Amino acid sequence: MRAADPAESAADSAVGGAAEGVTTGTCRTPDGQLLHWRRVGEGPPVVCCNGVGVSTFFWKYFVADLRESHSVLVWDYRGHGRSSRITDPKATDLSVARHADDCALVMDAAGISVPAVIVGHSMGCQVALELRRRHPARVAGVVLALGTAGKALDTFFDWGGSKALLTGMHRLAFALGAPMNLLLRPLLESPIAWTVATKAQLVDPYYTRREDLLRYLGHLSTLDQRVFWSSVLALQDHDAWGTLPTLGCPLLVIAAENDKFTPMWCSEKIAALTPGAELMVLADATHAALVEQPESLNLRVRRFITERCSQPAR
Repeated sequence: MRAADPAESAADSAVGGAAEGVTTGTCRTPDGQLLHWRRVGEGPPVVCCNGVGVSTFFWKYFVADLRESHSVLVWDYRGHGRSSRITDPKATDLSVARHADDCALVMDAAGISVPAVIVGHSMGCQVALELRRRHPARVAGVVLALGTAGKALDTFFDWGGSKALLTGMHRLAFALGAPMNLLLRPLLESPIAWTVATKAQLVDPYYTRREDLLRYLGHLSTLDQRVFWSSVLALQDHDAWGTLPTLGCPLLVIAAENDKFTPMWCSEKIAALTPGAELMVLADATHAALVEQPESLNLRVRRFITERCSQPAR
């Protein structure tokens, strides 16, 4: 375990935090991948699982809010952020099950020895559910924000042609290889990316800070597109819908009224299938609600943890 580096300290300062109480580190997976993690604050543990194509920065408002009362762990999937960048995606396991096992390894490396509240965003919802299925003793409660329980390509954009389109993008990424990365990078880094995202209602320009979206697009531009699209396709191979009736732990489901990627009915279905589940709907929010409406989201998660998830520290 090592002290936080200057870049991470600067990120903390940007949301009113400080380097004190921050530790970072890496751990090695059985197949040789190096996973990067960061743990902030003291208290009962909360573990965050990213969406596909996203790094830990998307949790900055969440971490800033909970760090005074909880120890919040953020980490990067293989091929993302500061974790190992994969050179051969066909030879690397990018399944949701593998990500769930990676999460358990990261928790060990970060010194989390008691059950944690697992908070998933988008793809992270499927990772969180799979962690509960594969490592139930690790999980004190689950928060599913803006995601589904499996077969995500079937419901993407609530459109029947999504699976075929995304499968085609995966094939194109492997057909083009590196040139696809070179083609997309200037588009993702272009000033028009903000205009396209807001006009297409992928984010709400009245709630979203431009800097938060641009940071996401900047990270996405650095990813190997073969890794990104392989990760997307892997969501279709995962199905945890059948586990919901016997989940056996507190569950909070957070939906966004204008989520184009995951329709709200997916969240309503998850809550309906899970005994004792709670559902929160964010009005006017999109798939980027973590950075659009952090005050409302964070307040609801904090209340859920306090009322439903009894946790020891460490």
